[in-house]
Amino acid sequence: MHGPGRGRFDFQFDLPARCAEALARGEAQIGLVPCAEIERLGLEFLPDLGIACEGAVRSILLFSKKPFREIRTLAVDSSSRTSVALARILLRERFSVQPQLTEQAPELDRMLAESDAALVIGDPALHLDPAALPWQWLDLGAEWTSWSGLPMVFAAWAGHGQVLAERGVRQAFVESWQWGREHLEEIVSLAQAERGFPPDLARDYLTHHIQFELTPRHLEGLALFRRLVREMDCSGT
Repeated sequence: MHGPGRGRFDFQFDLPARCAEALARGEAQIGLVPCAEIERLGLEFLPDLGIACEGAVRSILLFSKKPFREIRTLAVDSSSRTSVALARILLRERFSVQPQLTEQAPELDRMLAESDAALVIGDPALHLDPAALPWQWLDLGAEWTSWSGLPMVFAAWAGHGQVLAERGVRQAFVESWQWGREHLEEIVSLAQAERGFPPDLARDYLTHHIQFELTPRHLEGLALFRRLVREMDCSGT
C-alpha cells in the first residue's frame, strides 16, 4: 500500500481463515494464507516471506484450568486453522492428549467456563498479560521450537502457480518487505494507534517475536508442520 509496489495490487483485509476462503472462491488471486490451508486448497506459496517465529510468538496462547495432560476439551478461536492445528499437534505430541474442540468467540473467561482449556490468538492474545492470569499457559511458538528444534511458519503468501509466476510478482513482495523494514518505526506507531497496543509491546512483537523472511530452516519447519497436518487429517484425530 505504501512502498514501491503501491497501486499494483487491490487489497482486501480479513482474518487469515477468510483469506483462504476468498482464494478458494476465486475472489482473490494471492492471499496471506494459514499454512494448514495451503495443501487443502491446492495452492503454491512464495518461499521468501511469511509470518513466522523461532521461539515465543506471544500472539498464540493456550490457557488451561487443568494440568496439560488432563485436558479433555479445548475451546478455540477458529480465525486461523494453522493455530488450531498447531495446538492439536503439540497437545498430542507433548502431552498425549487429543481434546474435543469447540469453536467460540475469543473471550477467555467464557471459554474456560465451558472447557478445560482455551486457545486465544492474534490481537485478543496480545491484549492479555498471561503471567498475570491465574491459569497455566503455553506460548505455542515457544513450544513448537522447543519440541521440533525448528522455526514455525504460520502463514505464507499463497495462490495458484500461474498467478505467482507472473512477471515481477515475487519481486514485488520482496521489495515491499524491504521497504517495510526500513520504515518499521512508522509501522509500530500505526499498530499502536490503530490497535491500542502499548508502544513497547508493538515494537517487541514486530521486531522480536515475528519473523518475516523465510530461510531454509523456516521451510524445513514448514514442511514438518504440513506433514503432521496431513497425518492428523488422514487419521481423523
